[in-house]
Order: sequence, then C-alpha cells, then structure tokens
Amino acid sequence: MSIRQPGPKRWLVLMAVMLAFLPVVLDMTILHVAVPTLTQALAASNTQVLWIIDIYPLLMAGLLVPMGTLADRVGNRRILLTGLTVFGLASALAAFAPSAPMLIAARMLLALGGAMIMPCVLGIIRRTFEDPAERGLALGLWGTVGAAGAAVGPLIGGALLGHFWWGSVFLVNVPVMLIVLPTCWILLPRREEIAPGHWAIGQALLLILGMIATVYAIKAGSGAKQPLPVVLLVLALGAVLLSVFVRLQLRSPEPMLDLSLFSRPAIVAGIIMAVVASGSLAGVELTLAQELQYVLGKTPLQAGLFMIPIMAAAALGGPVAGWLSARFGLRPVACLSLAVSAGALAGLAVTDFRAPGPIVPVLLAVLGLALSIGLTASSIAIMGAADASEAGAAGSLEATGYELGSGLGITLFGVFMSVVFERHLVLPEGVPEALADRASRSIGDVYIAARQLGSDPGAAMISAGKAAFSATHSVLLTTAAILMSLLTVLVLFLLSQTRPAAGRP
Repeated sequence: MSIRQPGPKRWLVLMAVMLAFLPVVLDMTILHVAVPTLTQALAASNTQVLWIIDIYPLLMAGLLVPMGTLADRVGNRRILLTGLTVFGLASALAAFAPSAPMLIAARMLLALGGAMIMPCVLGIIRRTFEDPAERGLALGLWGTVGAAGAAVGPLIGGALLGHFWWGSVFLVNVPVMLIVLPTCWILLPRREEIAPGHWAIGQALLLILGMIATVYAIKAGSGAKQPLPVVLLVLALGAVLLSVFVRLQLRSPEPMLDLSLFSRPAIVAGIIMAVVASGSLAGVELTLAQELQYVLGKTPLQAGLFMIPIMAAAALGGPVAGWLSARFGLRPVACLSLAVSAGALAGLAVTDFRAPGPIVPVLLAVLGLALSIGLTASSIAIMGAADASEAGAAGSLEATGYELGSGLGITLFGVFMSVVFERHLVLPEGVPEALADRASRSIGDVYIAARQLGSDPGAAMISAGKAAFSATHSVLLTTAAILMSLLTVLVLFLLSQTRPAAGRP
C-alpha cells in the first residue's frame, strides 16, 4: 500500500497524524504527577499503582503489531478514526472509575485505542514522505509533537489536580478528541490501497498473551512477591506462547510480523534504542514525580513545573536530530546522544534535590534533549532501513519499542524501587507487623500506613520513608546511567555493521 500526496498536501497529512498522536503521548505522562493523589484517593497498593501506570504501554506493546497488520488489511484511515473514538470513550470511563481494578480495566481500553492510532501514524508518515531528507524532517516534527505532548502532560496534570479530582487527568482527553477526530476525518485521504490477505486473530492473541504473561512474571516475582513456583509457571507460559508465535511467523506465507526485518542491524539498533531510551525516560519521570511530592512536599502543579526542563528540551530534540543526522550521519549522533544521557543521569544521581540550584534544571534539560535526539535517531534508523512497502511493519516495530520500553521501564523501575526502598527503610520501634509490611512496599504505602498510627508515630514513619526514598532515587538513577552507557557501546557496534546510506535520513 502506498499513500502519496503531491505538493503541499503531504504536510497537511502530517499535521493530521501528528494531532492524532498527541493525545496518546499526552496520556503517557499526564498520569505521572497524579500518582500520589490517585494512590491516596483509591487506597491503591504499590502493585495496583504499577498496573494502573504500565498496563497502558505494556498492553499497547502487545497490540501494536496486530493493529498495524489490521490497518494494512482494512485501511489506515478507518483504524485511526476508530482508535481515536475508542480512546475518547475509554478516557471518560477512566475519569469516573470508582476503584483501582476499574481504573486498570479502563486503562486497558485506552491501550486498545492507542494501539490502533500509533502504527497508522508512523506508517502514513513513511508512505507519504518518500524523499529521505523530507522523511527525516517529518519524523523530527513528529518527534517534536510527541515530546511537546509529554512536556505539557505533567504540567496539565498538575494544574488540573490543583483544582479538580484525580479523574480530571483522564477527562481532559475528551475535549482533545473532539478537536482531533474531525480534523483527521477531514484531512486524511479517503482512498487507500488495501493489502490482500486475512488478519490472523489467533496469532495476535498469542503475541498479546505471551507478552502480558512474561511481564506479569517479572512483576509477580519481585513487586507482588508471589511464590517462586507461580512466577516460574507464568514465565514459562509466556515463553511458550511467544515461541509458538515466532514459529508461526517463520512458517506462515503471510506472517503478521516480518521477522526478516530483524536481520538489518539499523532496525535492531533503532528498536533497542527506542526500548531503553523510552524506558529510562518513563522510569526517571515516575521516580522524580514521587520524589518531588512525597519527599519534598511539592504540589502536583509544582512537580509538573519542576519537570518542565526535561520535557521542554525534549521538544527540541526531534528537528535537531533530523538536522544533525543529515549533517553528520546517524551513528555519531545516536551514540553521542546516548553517552550524554548517561552523563546527565549520573549527575542527577548525586544531586541533592532539596537544594537543587541551577544544576538540576540544566541536567534535566540536557537529559531531555539527549534522550529526544536518541529516540528520533531510532526512528530514522528504523524507517530509513525499511522500504515503503514495509512501512506498516516497521512502524509497528518502532511503536512497539516505544511502548514496550515505557512499560518495562516503569515496571522494572517500580520493582527495583520497591526492593531498594525496602532495604533502606528503617521504621521506628513499635510499628505493628502488618503496617510495617505494607510500609516497606513503597513511599505511597508509607503514607497510607502512617494514617493508622498516632500523629507522632505516623510522622516518624513518614520521615523514615522520605530518607529511604532519597537513597532509593540515587541508586535508581545510577543504575539507569550504567545501562545507558552499555547501550551506547551496543548501538555503536550495530550501526557500524550498517551501510552509511541506510543510516542517513
């Protein structure tokens, strides 16, 4: 399938799909500053909070490839408009969810809508812009909209929580959809070439269930502290389902996911960059949001304002990455951006947030800019290594990398945070065993448990929780810096195996 718009129409198409992408990325970050408020309002456990946050990107990661294939079968425009409708309805349901399980269910429906939107956006951009230089610019602008949405997400969330209840961070999507949906309906081309073949729903279910089972095993093993036999059984189930899916893809004449794309080093490098960079960004944002509100006592709006440098700088990274890649080549730009990200994370790990001075905003801005350049470089690597006929599959893979990275980043950061927090937490004497067990799970659980104690014991418990979380945040950011350094070396190796032409926009 090929979508070509002569003259300036292609830029109108780009505007339409960027508007469609905006609410999806907005929903990824607007919730971060709402976590403390939401946790207290719903009395959600640490495990429920992690599921509320990351069921959205994790389920979306499993749905992206099936939805991308479905879009090839029935048309990108139809799937995109359907996804926008589902996303708007799910936002309203999430806003009025009466409990944590109901909110998790609404977030699952949000993931379905988002999974319909994402691959269509990237696929349309690839097919619309055949010229490599224009494609690099278009992907840079797309990245800017994504980063801008992420930038205003925490700020909008903080402002809403200052005046309304926690559900307003979801309800805000509804008026956004009322603007985006008719805009896309008017601007997107109505005539599309439809790819032949059937949509294998069985293969889609294998992929979705396999990914969810695997990630649940990670969460249950550490975060939820399930028995080891249960963890191993669920992990084995996930591995078997994913293995069967891969075998079907290799044998099928019409595979849902073209695994031959993984034979191209540039695509592999781009996917790894997308997973690690987006995972680090999501994990760092979640850690900072809790540090600022639970430990430093900032309001949600103040927390959103504090994180503006990382998101505002990220909004500049898209077009900068496109220009730099065209000027100097993809490999040095990608590797340098990752190395700078590692340095910024290491700097934040040893900084005292209680007396930030100018160094913290500068480090946050450097981190946001570098990670944004790295993410856009991953887009250029993936889409530049794919032919126009492979745009749907490549777009699905890239979007899967982003969503899987965000979900795994939040999951692994959350699990690691829980383990490190428990080891650093020193509770005052005389705390009942049941309350001590709950308080050891997370800083949010410390506040919930402290409510059940008297004023002095409760204050002592909160003070102990703040000290433990400050130590936890340093360990988490140091670990993220080490992972980013290792990623720099890996990407340098993979892109050195790629012909220069394949890596340039």
